[in-house]
Amino acid sequence: MSYDTIVQGGRWFDGTGAASAIRDIGIRDGVVAEVSVEPLDVTDCPQVIEAHGRWVIPGMVDIHTHYDIEVLDAPGLSESVRHGVTTVLVGSCSLSTVHVDGTDAGDLFGRVEAIPREHVIDAVDRNKDWRCCEQYIHALESRALGPNVAAFLGHSDMRAAAMGLDRATRSDTRPTRSEMAQMERWLADALDAGFVGLSSQQLLFDKLDGETCRSRTLPSTYARPSELRRLKNLVRRTGRVLQSGPDITHPRDVVSQAVQSLGIGRPRLKTSLLSAADIKANPQAVRIMGPLAGIVNRLGGDFRWQHLPVPFEVYADGIDLVIFEEFGSGAAALHLRDDIARDSLIRDEQYRRRFRADYEKKFGPRVWHRDLFDAQIVACPDETVIGRSFGEVGRDRGGLHPVDAFLDLVVEHGRALRWRTTISNHRPEILRQMAREPGIQMGFSDAGAHLRNMAFYNFGLRLLRHVRDEQLAGREFLSVEAAVHRLTGELADFYDIDAGHLRVGDRADLVVIDPAALDARLDEYHESPVEAFGGLPRMVNRNDGAIDAVLVGGSTVVRGGCPTEVIGARRTGRFLRAGVRDTAPVPTPTPTDEPVAHAV
Repeated sequence: MSYDTIVQGGRWFDGTGAASAIRDIGIRDGVVAEVSVEPLDVTDCPQVIEAHGRWVIPGMVDIHTHYDIEVLDAPGLSESVRHGVTTVLVGSCSLSTVHVDGTDAGDLFGRVEAIPREHVIDAVDRNKDWRCCEQYIHALESRALGPNVAAFLGHSDMRAAAMGLDRATRSDTRPTRSEMAQMERWLADALDAGFVGLSSQQLLFDKLDGETCRSRTLPSTYARPSELRRLKNLVRRTGRVLQSGPDITHPRDVVSQAVQSLGIGRPRLKTSLLSAADIKANPQAVRIMGPLAGIVNRLGGDFRWQHLPVPFEVYADGIDLVIFEEFGSGAAALHLRDDIARDSLIRDEQYRRRFRADYEKKFGPRVWHRDLFDAQIVACPDETVIGRSFGEVGRDRGGLHPVDAFLDLVVEHGRALRWRTTISNHRPEILRQMAREPGIQMGFSDAGAHLRNMAFYNFGLRLLRHVRDEQLAGREFLSVEAAVHRLTGELADFYDIDAGHLRVGDRADLVVIDPAALDARLDEYHESPVEAFGGLPRMVNRNDGAIDAVLVGGSTVVRGGCPTEVIGARRTGRFLRAGVRDTAPVPTPTPTDEPVAHAV
């Protein structure tokens, strides 16, 4: 039998969590045709990938991205693909581009997701030739998609398009009957077309860009319970997923979102909630997240937290960082687009008193730990401050308050001041605990957003490194098979998409990983210009040596850690419709050799 590609002698993981084993994999017509104990005949096979000593896993699934803009002009999405991600979900956090025009999309995405507003407007207005979800799917599939794409429909997208962005962001305004009916029709159409569900948002420090509605929160946050209930009922009836960001200033909202998954006299609501994190500012909160999900699911719900399984390290240029949105003085500075006006505000002593008061307020729900001694300067025209914290700089400058030291440097150097801090997931023992929790999903990359400060394209490789390192040290907390399952098949099954598995009959989306290269290089900082956004440098962690090859639909899109000429030139991915399988996988034959229960 002939094959288009043979992957030879790698340790094969099927994505179900079953024991791995050494196998040859034969691929034909974009599908896994053979998983063989015996070496496959390579005669006339145009591509043979030598995988001895490598792991061969299903392509990873990234369940939380903001690629809605980038996919229009750079559909290869190479930064994710080169790290082994072959399926991405767009439409997160109530934001999508199905119904809004370019200007509204710019206001929705520009500030909260830190994607330059002018590029959002241009990309949407120049590319948009769709008027409904089905046409949107066709528009994506007409592009040279690198990975597969699945989608949520964003509540803020619908609300802004139905009501107008101004009315949709007023607390005293409700949708009219016709506007509400329009949103319900749009959501029903999306679910019929195969969208994985609805994304909403109640988090109150996500702010709008633009002029007219600048600094208002996202449209979804203004929805009354009755509006949300009507939309959620459509999701319930179809068995699709609600993705939601709770209002962390009201903990009861978190509990309510979890409990609503139960149904109680109606279909349960599959719910994926943002976000399980070991927050420095509130170290006890994480301890209730896994148990809360466990209780709800044991009572009949279907509830998951999303989780980034690596340290949540953020970078900032000056004061441009979304964490400042969570308190009044920080949001006031970010409200001002003009640098001169912003600098004038920051110099004002009354403003500084407000900022110091906000900084010193240590109680109440918050994300940022507000410790400027725990914030390291990594770049600055004044080289004497590089490598130091703002607290240390203040101490060296005659005992300045850390806030004054920070604001002085912002005024002096603006965006040329670059600094970093870790806001969550800093304790490895807690990360290990969360990785074992069945109510927590491995995925919160934010890929495509926050280009200058916080997106995590290689989180899956870093989780695999953590698992392998602890296993080699004799402290196993999760088998490699279980970790692969958590990054692939488990996610695909929850969102009901045709991805995440590597068995006979499955689409040939796979990654060949060199486990010996899962090392400290995965944490290295790189900047890579994004042509679609005017060459804006994207901050990434990258180790090309960890990935030997990535295949999407049987096409080789990455070799030796680098994208091939296929990326961006022709379509290898597809739009994944929830509940639809392109092929009918057949059971994998029972291995006849001795499988290795825990791969190292």
